[in-house]
Amino acid sequence: MSTLDLGVIGNSSYGALIDPRGRVVWSCLPRFDGDPVFCDLLNGGDNAVEEGEIGFWDVLLAGFTRSEQHYERNTAILKTRLFDDDGNAVEITDFAPRYMNLGRMFRPVAIMRRLRPIAGTPRITIRLRPRFNWGARQPDVSYGSNHIRYFHTAQTLRLNTNAPLPYVMDEVPFLLEEPVDMMLGPDEPLAGSLRETANIFEERTADYWRTWVRRLALPLEWQEAVIRAAITLKMCTYEETGAIIAAMTTSVPEAAGTQRNWDYRYCWLRDAFFVVRALNSLSEVETMENYLRYLHNIVGEANAHLQPVWGISREAHLVEREITSLSGYRGMGPVRVGNQAYEHFQHDVYGNVVLAAAQSFLDERLFKPGTAENFQRLEHMGELAFKNHDEPDAGMWELRTRARVHTSSSLMCWAACDRLAKIARHMGFTDRAAYWQERADTIHHTITTKAWNPEMNGGKGAFAESFGGKGVEAGLLLMAEVGFLKPDDDRFLKTLDSIEKTLRRGKHMYRYAEADDFGEPETAFNICTFWYIDALARVGRTDEAREIFEEMLSARNALGLLSEDTEVKTGELWGNYPQTYSLVGIINAAMRLSRNWEEAV
Repeated sequence: MSTLDLGVIGNSSYGALIDPRGRVVWSCLPRFDGDPVFCDLLNGGDNAVEEGEIGFWDVLLAGFTRSEQHYERNTAILKTRLFDDDGNAVEITDFAPRYMNLGRMFRPVAIMRRLRPIAGTPRITIRLRPRFNWGARQPDVSYGSNHIRYFHTAQTLRLNTNAPLPYVMDEVPFLLEEPVDMMLGPDEPLAGSLRETANIFEERTADYWRTWVRRLALPLEWQEAVIRAAITLKMCTYEETGAIIAAMTTSVPEAAGTQRNWDYRYCWLRDAFFVVRALNSLSEVETMENYLRYLHNIVGEANAHLQPVWGISREAHLVEREITSLSGYRGMGPVRVGNQAYEHFQHDVYGNVVLAAAQSFLDERLFKPGTAENFQRLEHMGELAFKNHDEPDAGMWELRTRARVHTSSSLMCWAACDRLAKIARHMGFTDRAAYWQERADTIHHTITTKAWNPEMNGGKGAFAESFGGKGVEAGLLLMAEVGFLKPDDDRFLKTLDSIEKTLRRGKHMYRYAEADDFGEPETAFNICTFWYIDALARVGRTDEAREIFEEMLSARNALGLLSEDTEVKTGELWGNYPQTYSLVGIINAAMRLSRNWEEAV
């Protein structure tokens, strides 16, 4: 695997990544943070831990020459076509079932693969090689009349198929003369015909996604890019609890050979807020309602500190460890499970919590709008924000060995108090509105006096990345976005100028330039480029913003998706994938920059 040119399927229970030739290279089951039953993505390079290929599911076509891949329009159903040198071809259809059934969402942990000959009589080999315990355990195998079981002590998978079982078990090539259906999931017998079940699953899943997309309030321009980003964000939600993961993978490095390999299969409250806000902008508020179920449980249990990242079932202890049974993405280890960030103090989290919930108090469409009780829980977040707004923390970039009073953290503490004042005014809580406005004003004054450095930016002045600091970081671009300063404020314009001079590389933006625990950053951080696009648009540099946005759209892979980072010189994608932060950026930029519908209709 040389690039992150991967298709994504999922149904808000689990996800899977599929390469351009139809190989399933990554899928954690039975949920996002589970055992990677398909782990080929993280066992590459010359130092792969076991000879031979493991942890994948593919379809080999004899005489293969080329492949094509696309999503069925406005769905999460992936189509891969393989062609041979004699004019034969096979189409692989991959999807995760998702649709309303009996009044509730049906989203089984099942990977559906459907094969059909589309030209001639292709000769294929089905290779299904799941692994357990992070690639260390080869499964035991048994079979019945129409199924194969792959099992070990913690998990059993069952493949229901109408393909000849010996051909699948022994990887024997055969002529594909008629369609083949495969369903891999829990060890449960299938009621009824597999063909009929697969037909129903595909038809109803396609109908679900098309209906979901039809309800989105899209911009006039860049609709396909926004639709694909929105569908993928939806797939990155864990609907059972309402959590939103940062990405489906772990340990895809931020840059080659840097060991910046992190597990992103958890819910960062910061990232989740940005996802909620992006989907809200498209009038998709269901995700916010589901997420608030998750968030209110976390907030209700918070005491003197709120950790910034949680497991998808609100697991608090995400102990980080290294896995030796997999060699890493393209052989670039280590492979890590868990994330040390759960131990961090990141004070911007309080603002992210309040901002994520703020719309629920004003939006009349919601089934469960914000209540006085919800507001009281959020007030505790406000108190923690005020208490910590001038205290050192690890910051939004999660520095592991250095603590400062980060301006972006203090900024989000201000946002927490500011939004609480706005919510209180809306709810008629006059005294509480005054209380929170006073605290917001206090934090605002602190930031403008302690974070402003008049000597920076060639003596023009700029906000520094920390109180008393001398450098910048991309999080300062959020000052206009969250309403701390107006875009035409001279202080914001000077800070933008300083950020451009320091962090811009071509049309991309680094998050910071200063060396951290692992040296100097080597790739651009995609969400920072999108923050830059937003800032340019706000200050009136719209043509430049559109140009950079088009550059970011061209940086996407063939299926319209992004990872966390981009190598500026080569355009190669790095970092965990698909990255919700980056997909949020596509939506936000399109909504900010698009021409109005009134101009065209």
